[in-house]
Amino acid sequence: MTDPILAVRDLTKRYGGLTAVNEVSFDVQEGEILSIIGPNGAGKSTIFKLISSFVTPTRGEVRFRGEVVSGLAAHVVARKGVVRTFQETTIFKGMTARDSVIVAHHLRSRASLFGFFFGTAAARRDEDAFGRSADEILDFLGLGAVRNELASNLPQGHLRALGIAIGLAADPKILLLDEPFAGMNVDETNQAVEMVRAVRDRGVTCLLVEHDMAAVMKISDRIVVINFGVKIAEGTPAAIRADEKVIEAYLGVEDESIGL
Repeated sequence: MTDPILAVRDLTKRYGGLTAVNEVSFDVQEGEILSIIGPNGAGKSTIFKLISSFVTPTRGEVRFRGEVVSGLAAHVVARKGVVRTFQETTIFKGMTARDSVIVAHHLRSRASLFGFFFGTAAARRDEDAFGRSADEILDFLGLGAVRNELASNLPQGHLRALGIAIGLAADPKILLLDEPFAGMNVDETNQAVEMVRAVRDRGVTCLLVEHDMAAVMKISDRIVVINFGVKIAEGTPAAIRADEKVIEAYLGVEDESIGL
């Protein structure tokens, strides 16, 4: 097996006396869709914050293409190619869909802030390139028809797609999707599943935190299960569905919630 694009090693995060994540390790292979699941409060979102460097680990490390990135500033990690979307879709609500994606391109701008303010040649070249890229991303995600709509007017499914478009604007090598199917009906979820697959087929490795188990079982190459901050299982959807530890962790919820 080739070296993983992302390696999580003994990742631990303590807040005072609370251990939110405890010695979690797993790999993500390039071109893979890997999902992290677990009951509410299991530590999934904390793992995402640790991987994207919004939070510094108490112990352990995250390696991206062999380089330790844990502890670096979040924007530095994003510029290297590890980009996170957010559960509460962070959209510039007063902007159009197109302008939101153009603004997100500035993470990889060649021109300086000074250049954009004074309209230098480099800034103009960046703006033209960002506009073309934004149009391509919006068309790719099926948002071309609403590119000039205010983000605040978009329905839930389009907002989620716009959140992914904003993530793609940063040219990620691995995209961390925080509950991309939350709040969607069945048709919207099916469309979103195909959208995430298309993002992977575009060459972007995908890491998901998600509660919708039907979608997780359908989309994932592998699944990591977290309970009380500890990894209790890892494997294919079929293996996870049959794992006694996973079934026990989900006791008290309907069997359908883990695809049984």
